[in-house]
Amino acid sequence: MNAVAYMEIFFVAAVTSVLAIRLFLALTGYPQIGGGGLHIAHMLWGGLLMLGSLIILLCFIGQTSERLATLIGGIGFGTFIDETGKFITSDSNYFFQPAISIIYILFVALFVFMRALESRQHFTEQEYVLNALRVIEEVVVRDLDEDERRKAEDYLRAGGSASYLHVALQKVLSHAVTVTPKSPGLIERAKSFVANIYRSAARQWWFSFGVIAFFLGQLGIQLLYAFILVFIIGLGWNEIFDFRLINRIIVNFLHLTFVDWIEIGFSLLSGAFVMWGIVCMRRSRLKAFAWFERSILISILITQVFAFYKEQFSALLGLFLNIAVLFAVRFGIEQERAAKAKLSKAVVPQV
Repeated sequence: MNAVAYMEIFFVAAVTSVLAIRLFLALTGYPQIGGGGLHIAHMLWGGLLMLGSLIILLCFIGQTSERLATLIGGIGFGTFIDETGKFITSDSNYFFQPAISIIYILFVALFVFMRALESRQHFTEQEYVLNALRVIEEVVVRDLDEDERRKAEDYLRAGGSASYLHVALQKVLSHAVTVTPKSPGLIERAKSFVANIYRSAARQWWFSFGVIAFFLGQLGIQLLYAFILVFIIGLGWNEIFDFRLINRIIVNFLHLTFVDWIEIGFSLLSGAFVMWGIVCMRRSRLKAFAWFERSILISILITQVFAFYKEQFSALLGLFLNIAVLFAVRFGIEQERAAKAKLSKAVVPQV
């Protein structure tokens, strides 16, 4: 049941490592580790990090080790996959242009897999019982708290089986001694802090206007970026500052390629979703956030894939920023759903 959270950690760590490596190499002039005819490619460091992740998973148990292994594995995967260009070209060309597109497509596939995991609603009885068993592991290390007990009971209840294992686990839970919940860690405190800020801001009159302004600004930047990629990239500085730039843009418009039309078309579709989300904002924030999410997904899954043909690093940076906005929107959706559920529970029928 922790798969989605772990996949998110892995995904963010992998994308961040690729961005950090490429930025570091660009700032330092692409240094090489080694000498005397040797070059230690950073792909090897990625392999070592992934090996370390496997060792942690194989040798240690518990959620802490799983989270650590996920983080290290994500950094290792990003470090490894960054050198794709060297291993798909005969001359080991790190700067091979399609390589970054391949990296991006791999990340998009990983993201789609995450979404598929998250949208999965059906679990078998066996899976529910196995997840309960994972939670009950905390009994062994004397670290089971009340929240974990309730989670395990929910899993067993959803399992709905009368098997021997099911009955035995219920008995273990009924006799288990729970501990005082640990003080929340840094990440939990940060989430709680952000949630409190969101709930406080959501009650203010200006909140909806602020959200609308943010997405209008993001839409403007996205359309400007698409315009630059289609009409400006490839022109020299002298041509850009030439008063005849408009004529050159018109000429480019008359010779748009299929990729250019894809970028323009889906950028406009993404913008239309943003505008419809703004229309929905007055009636339902939840619906508005859903349309904003669809807009970002179009940008991630379609528009920026084609942007890699012209501008690689900025498109990868755009992926990271879009993912950050997507997480923020999903956080808003979770908060709005929680508020809606709380309101529904508060409405008690009069007797």
